[in-house]
Amino acid sequence: MQLKSIRRSMFMGISMLSLAGLAGIGCTQLRNPETATPSSTPNSTISSQPNSAANQAQATPDPITEAPSREPDVIYVPTPVPVVNEMLRLANVTADDIVYDLGSGDGRIVIAAAQQRGARGIGIDINPERIQEANQNAQTAGVSDQVEFRQQDLFQTDFSEATVVTLYLLPELNVKLRPKLLRELQPGTRIVSHAFDMGDWEPEQVVEVDGKTVYYWVVPENPPDNLL
Repeated sequence: MQLKSIRRSMFMGISMLSLAGLAGIGCTQLRNPETATPSSTPNSTISSQPNSAANQAQATPDPITEAPSREPDVIYVPTPVPVVNEMLRLANVTADDIVYDLGSGDGRIVIAAAQQRGARGIGIDINPERIQEANQNAQTAGVSDQVEFRQQDLFQTDFSEATVVTLYLLPELNVKLRPKLLRELQPGTRIVSHAFDMGDWEPEQVVEVDGKTVYYWVVPENPPDNLL
């Protein structure tokens, strides 16, 4: 009887130790999330890396490799060759001239000025496809050394060196461009526009070619205020 009591006591003791061990394991598993919380430093380090990269990107912006672009103001329609020839004749373009074509498209006006008149030409167009096409046409025509095509906004372009300016835009664009032309171009600079006039600025000549109209102006010494 005494032996049975001893065995019962031993069994109860072992059972209590086993339960205590299981309880201890359960508590350890429940604390794991709590003990993981202070070790969240790696997460904060990871999250800080993109911020650091972003700050570095802001501090050293990528260089701009292409001129700023926007949608063209007009749909490109090429000036017919007879009109191109008449524009150059009307402006009396010579080898001493620098011809700026604003909205140059495929480059035909400045290429013709170089080929036929020996002038130097600068074409301005906002469309990179037109610039690429114009450069190819200039190379084919053999005048790449006389002409240049720039992807620029004509309203922001410095064309003050021009002695001749050619246009084929729209009436409202001509009027919008007029003050810039009168302020920046030297007196005596010739301006020729295919199809459209410049509002209140009366042209010096108007010519018809194959049903197309060509307008011709000369920049005055003192432009009237109403044109600026």
